[in-house]
Amino acid sequence: MDITEFRRAQRAEGPATIMAIGTATPPNCMDQSTYPDYYFRITNSEHMIMLKEKFKRMCEKSMIKKRYMYLTEEILKGNPNLCGYMEPSLNARQDMTVVEVPKLGKEAAQKAIREWGQPKSKITHLIFCTTSGIDIPGADYQLTKLLGLRPSVNRFMIYQQGCFAGGTALRLAKDLAENTKGARILIVCSEITAFTFRGPSLTHVDTLVGQALFADGAAAAIVGSDPIQEIEKPLFQIISASQTLIREGHGAIDGHVREAGLLIHLLKDIPGIISNNIETALDEAFQPFGISDWNAIFWIVHPGGPAILDQVEEKLALKPEKLRSTRRILSEYGNMSSACVLFILDEMRMSSLKDGLSTTGEGFEWGILFGLGPGLTVEKVVLRSTSI
Repeated sequence: MDITEFRRAQRAEGPATIMAIGTATPPNCMDQSTYPDYYFRITNSEHMIMLKEKFKRMCEKSMIKKRYMYLTEEILKGNPNLCGYMEPSLNARQDMTVVEVPKLGKEAAQKAIREWGQPKSKITHLIFCTTSGIDIPGADYQLTKLLGLRPSVNRFMIYQQGCFAGGTALRLAKDLAENTKGARILIVCSEITAFTFRGPSLTHVDTLVGQALFADGAAAAIVGSDPIQEIEKPLFQIISASQTLIREGHGAIDGHVREAGLLIHLLKDIPGIISNNIETALDEAFQPFGISDWNAIFWIVHPGGPAILDQVEEKLALKPEKLRSTRRILSEYGNMSSACVLFILDEMRMSSLKDGLSTTGEGFEWGILFGLGPGLTVEKVVLRSTSI
């Protein structure tokens, strides 16, 4: 066999597909309507009356009904430094996230593997993504042990990328699946706010935005090409995937690990920057397929907050139902960073089945997945839905 034939034999024939999805959250559920009272009480900040009123308004406008969090009142009372704004607390945060991030990821992964229907020994690659904590060996190594994956599984650890990284994981999985015949990639995105939770500050009001939006959750997916008929059921084909930086978004979202944990700064008009660049990103993604009607595709957008969704909807004149699945996940779970886009994909395929639609993409063949985060970075993933 010559090199050309050898390389051709190494590659898959068809496009990468998402074959299964699983999600998980901690059991501790927080009601958004009562969260401001809880937050200012648990952080001993009830004397900041004006700041509390501001936070109440943020929570009311967030369009979030409830969120799930690993941090309980008991845990916070046992770790009071987490409740200060700049109290040294990195060790305590690390001790939590190093254990809990892969544990929550395991729960989501097991659900995805069960839906996939194949033995876990057939998983060839693992992509683990988190912005919660950092360790050596990483959460990918810990999950390999927790799940009992083969020692020869090829691992990729994506740390500290933020909210766009769910799209990054899909982009990497696409390349692996299409260039490695028989590859079955397990993607796990697991996020816990124990790394970012902190009390309010009069000098850094930005911190309140994160406290009003961010939540804990993990999502997993199995990706591979050339599905085995009658055994593997593809949900979505991954047609193309690319990443780009929005130049005017430089410094719009920053995160820095300090003794007080991960400090997040929001510096610019993020919804405006995203909405002003969204159509260019869409044109680049769909030009090869001759698609320019943005109401004729299905939508998976990272729900960074309601203002982002509102401005994207207005800019592109999207029908309200286009962002229905995205808004539902924001409402029921909050912003779970990298895990959100997989939660939305799962919600979309489930609602499509429930509504008796023809495809997993709410009745539409083509769709777009946007991962949005620090940079500002945009992950663009063009998807093609399958028949139900």
